[in-house]
Amino acid sequence: MVSDPSSRRAGLIEVEGVGFAYGEPSSERRVEALKDVSFQVGEKQFVSIIGPSGCGKSTLLKLVSGLLPPTSGAIRVMEGTPDEARQRQAFGFVFQSPVLLPWRSALANVALLLELRGLPVADHLESARRYLRLVGLEGFENHRPGELSGGMQQRVSLARALSLDPSILLMDEPFGALDAITRDRMAFELLSIWKKSRKTVIFVTHSVSEAVLLSDKVFVLTARPGRVQASYSIDLPRPRTSETRLTPQFVEYTRHLLRDLERQAATGSRQGEGRAV
Repeated sequence: MVSDPSSRRAGLIEVEGVGFAYGEPSSERRVEALKDVSFQVGEKQFVSIIGPSGCGKSTLLKLVSGLLPPTSGAIRVMEGTPDEARQRQAFGFVFQSPVLLPWRSALANVALLLELRGLPVADHLESARRYLRLVGLEGFENHRPGELSGGMQQRVSLARALSLDPSILLMDEPFGALDAITRDRMAFELLSIWKKSRKTVIFVTHSVSEAVLLSDKVFVLTARPGRVQASYSIDLPRPRTSETRLTPQFVEYTRHLLRDLERQAATGSRQGEGRAV
C-alpha cells in the first residue's frame, strides 16, 4: 500500500531534493517552507498532495510550474525546465477561487486565454463552447458568474484551464470553498472530465477521502518544512463511484492517510510550542 518515497523512476514531472525558503538567507524572518522534497509524476497520472496547513503544498505547485525558483534541488518537466514547460503552455491552473471576470459571460471567460493567444474569434469561441460542454455547462454560455452557483463557476474555471489543451493540470484546493454536497458532486465531475481528457493532474487538497477517491497516487507532506513522508499507490478500480467509498480498501487507505496526517499535525503543534517558548 505504501511505497518508499526514496524510490526513483523517470516521470513526466521529476522533483529531486527540492527545498524552498521565503526571505533573505541572513534574515531572522526567513521561513523554510520545503526541504529535500523528491517525487515523480507519470504521464496521465492523477496525483494528490496532502499535508498539514502551512507545509508548503501550494508553494510546491508554484515550483513545479516555474512561478518560483527552488532554493535547492532540481525540477524537470517534460524533460526540460519548468520555465520551458510554462513557455510551451504545458500548464493549466485551477485555484480555490474561480477568478472569473464578472462582466464576461461563461463563454467569454473560457475564451479569454484563447483570445490572449491571438486566435481568430470564430475559432476560439467554438473551442470555448467545446470545453463548456466537456464540463457539463452547455446552455449556460451566456450566463455571467453572478448568475452561476459556486460549483458552476468552478467548472467555468476548469474549462478555461483546459482551453489551451495543457499537458498538466495544477489544481490548488479547487473545491475548498464549496459546500460539502457541491464539493462531493464536483469530485465526481472531475473524475468524468479526467477520464475524457486524460491530463496529468497534481491536485492539492486537505480532504483525505477526496484524495483517495480521485488519485492514482497520494503524497503525504510533513509539517513545515515540508518533506515527502510517504506515498500511497491507490489501487482501486476505475471508474470510481459513490460505492467505491464503501469498500474495505477505500476505508483502509483513508485510515492510513488520516493516521499519517494526525502524526504530522501533532508534530507541527509541538514545533509551534517550542518556538513560542
